[in-house]
Amino acid sequence: MAEILPLVEDRLRAALGEPDARAAVTFVGADRIEVLRFVDTTNPAGPVVRYATLGMSAAPMSDGTSMAADAVRGPRAELLLSVKAGLARTDEVLRPLAVLAASPQVEGVVVAPGAALDVGGPLWPGAPFASVLVAEGGGLVADLELAEPMDPVRFLPLLPMTAHEAAWKRARGAQELQERWLSHGTDLRDPLRGAVPLD
Repeated sequence: MAEILPLVEDRLRAALGEPDARAAVTFVGADRIEVLRFVDTTNPAGPVVRYATLGMSAAPMSDGTSMAADAVRGPRAELLLSVKAGLARTDEVLRPLAVLAASPQVEGVVVAPGAALDVGGPLWPGAPFASVLVAEGGGLVADLELAEPMDPVRFLPLLPMTAHEAAWKRARGAQELQERWLSHGTDLRDPLRGAVPLD
């Protein structure tokens, strides 16, 4: 299904502009995953860097416990991460992002909104985040419809979580954590932010 990826890249370019950098990572037992970097200079609060995976959607995701994976039907997605530019070494998030994008192929997981994904270490050097919350797609980049019977490709934002926020999410659920962020005006694109108050 490699022919899907040019369509996915076209959708990313239409929504985010031209990428100014890209990197490719290959894992044993998985197809190549690319990460594209886009810089948005139109944000009033300062430039924002957006990282988008490319390759995760080439095959549909399926639960690793299923007996046979469907090569056509099933959810497809790519991952998006947005951070303020120039505050941290966020370009080093490329490999952790590629690891997350390869997890459906390598580990047989289905990445969906509300899920928490752990990268096993800081997202970038010095980051207070080692996991992300998968948010609902459709906002920044619209879903890409594919020919029947294939599912559309969804572009799912990733919201970095501190260890305390990840524990809160496990105990209280994704919606409560997102409501807490919203009520405290948390800037989820700030790579230096601390944990939201969780009392």
